[in-house]
Amino acid sequence: MKLQRKNRLRATALGALAVSSALVLTACGSDNNSGGSSSTGGSGEKTSAASNIKCDGAKGQLLASGSSAQKNAMDLWVKDYMAGCKGVEVNYKSSSSGEGIIAFNQGTVGFAGSDSALKPEEVADSKKVCKTGQGINLPMVGGPIAIGFHLEGVDSLTLDAPTLAKIFDSKIKKWNDPAIAKLNKGAKLPDKAIQAFHRSEDSGTTQNLGKYLAATAPNDWKYEPEKKWPAPGGQAASQSSGVAAQVKQVDGSIGYFELSYASSQSISTVDINTGGSAPVKATSENASKAIAAAKIKGTGKDLALDLDYTTKAEGAYPIVLVTYEVACDSGNKPETLPTVKSFLNYTASDQGQKLLTDAGYAPIPTEINAKVRETIASLS
Repeated sequence: MKLQRKNRLRATALGALAVSSALVLTACGSDNNSGGSSSTGGSGEKTSAASNIKCDGAKGQLLASGSSAQKNAMDLWVKDYMAGCKGVEVNYKSSSSGEGIIAFNQGTVGFAGSDSALKPEEVADSKKVCKTGQGINLPMVGGPIAIGFHLEGVDSLTLDAPTLAKIFDSKIKKWNDPAIAKLNKGAKLPDKAIQAFHRSEDSGTTQNLGKYLAATAPNDWKYEPEKKWPAPGGQAASQSSGVAAQVKQVDGSIGYFELSYASSQSISTVDINTGGSAPVKATSENASKAIAAAKIKGTGKDLALDLDYTTKAEGAYPIVLVTYEVACDSGNKPETLPTVKSFLNYTASDQGQKLLTDAGYAPIPTEINAKVRETIASLS
């Protein structure tokens, strides 16, 4: 009798869970708010009943790769999208921006993720794959590059651009250095060696950090902002996850990675002294204030952005990046084009962008995102 009762309780719980899951998926609708069962509209587009994601003829497998900065966002997107579009498999390989662009220009992926816009030579290479067009940048994910640290006994830390530059250039070697102490009056900074971690592979996150340091501390950071780590010294780790793991484990360490990695692993992050009235914390909201000032510098359908790393606006966190999804404006492979458009349309939708804030990222500003949606619709 006890066994039967347990089985009945288990069945009831599973049934409740299934109903709850269905309600959650239905509630998380995108721009298409139609309900009910799967239906086909007048244009022949099929809409998922589970989450109202427009599948639009998507089918088969879609391969993509690139930026590890957007991995946590991409994991959520892929899970949600595949739940809505049954029979479609999206496989995003989180590697690095550099590897993603190489894969895209070799024609092995439907789109790539990159934390920096395509260079002119990369656009030229893309024309071999995009037979009738070229690769374009579609801004999809925004967010802060958090400066994570692990220093026993110190929970709060403020740094400015010149001090950060000297730390990552191995010019400041101890945590109780006068430059750090001046910014953290009253803090008990230990006489401990600083262990600075950076990315081992070509990385758009590295390049964006370099752009910030070059723009805000030109006297202390003499390197060109490139995807490859330029400064001597320090220790290397693979991908944002690897840098975060090292900072989590090593006392006296500091490194850079997207906020979602810090949040998920409870890693303390540095507040940035921008010269404003108060140091700025690395949060999605504060990053959004900086990204909102971005201007489109791309031409035609290319939507590459110009970010202001020198902002002193109140509450604006200046070390930000925007991850682009790179696709052909025309000349996409016919077998993957419907899935590329459907998936990217979802990531740019209100539903897809809402997931970013929940995951520690920043949505793309509304005005820019409207142009992203228009461009996705025109991909051919």
